[in-house]
Amino acid sequence: MRDVVLSLAVILAVFLVLPLVVGQAEHKVMAHMQSRLGPMYAGRFHGWAQLIADGVKFAQKEDVVPAAADRRVFMIAPGVALVPYLVVLIVIPIDRGAVAVDLDLGLFFVLAVMGVGVLGSVMAGWASANKYSLLGGMRVAAQLMSYELPLVLAASSVAMAAGTLSLPGIVEAWQWWWLPWQAVGGVVFFVAGLAELRRPPFDMPVAESEIIMGPLTEYTGMRFALFMLTEYVGIVVLSFLTTVLFLGGWHGPLLPGWIWTLVKVFALAFVVIWLRVSYPRLREDQLQKLAWAGLVPLALLQLAITGVVKVLT
Repeated sequence: MRDVVLSLAVILAVFLVLPLVVGQAEHKVMAHMQSRLGPMYAGRFHGWAQLIADGVKFAQKEDVVPAAADRRVFMIAPGVALVPYLVVLIVIPIDRGAVAVDLDLGLFFVLAVMGVGVLGSVMAGWASANKYSLLGGMRVAAQLMSYELPLVLAASSVAMAAGTLSLPGIVEAWQWWWLPWQAVGGVVFFVAGLAELRRPPFDMPVAESEIIMGPLTEYTGMRFALFMLTEYVGIVVLSFLTTVLFLGGWHGPLLPGWIWTLVKVFALAFVVIWLRVSYPRLREDQLQKLAWAGLVPLALLQLAITGVVKVLT
């Protein structure tokens, strides 16, 4: 019982701290890459208090619910979007033996629960009684259906290679030569994960120039902040999963395993931020074409190669 409580406390700390660190890093990285001066002023030295200033700003804003909205669905949508990522962290290993719950079907559990989280944005778009929000929610649904398939196929490839659906089991089975062998699957998984998070350049559901803020248009104050927190928690979860499935998790020389895991996670989080500032938003047709004509065939190819290698060995 004591070990379970300790594990849950560590997971809660990770859930509360790492997304804030990623959010602060995004402010700074974007400020340097795009010569933004604003994030460098709050708190004076390198804008260290920017994240605190954002939190105070959200807390001071009025909490508004549109008169025509479905109040119950509107109010619970941020929680539906956020909570599944906390649940997912329970089965992700940080080091050998450092996992709250080692499920035999851990990978299946993760993919299923992450799919539930996307419904929060769909609920927000439908419940807002706003045509722009509804359009954004429909785009979220279309994006989920398109990118869920390559995400699952890429994850299935590494599970087939390891011979298990347990996340710690996959890391234990990992070998260095999996890096080139599973590289295509890793790229497909990471890109599809970005699309499910609606991160740029896959942010058509919240295209400000077209539909204001998509499904989040009518949200203010702390409910809007919860959606923003969901985005950063999603980045952390995606980085953890990519690390565990394709980069060997805690495997690495000299340093303790948990340090290697965090190093890989923050490296991937930096790539997520880098992509945001480097590429323009994809059009809806380009977004769908990338999924069905690009990622799905690559994921199927990776799955076929993995099957052949497993048969031959």
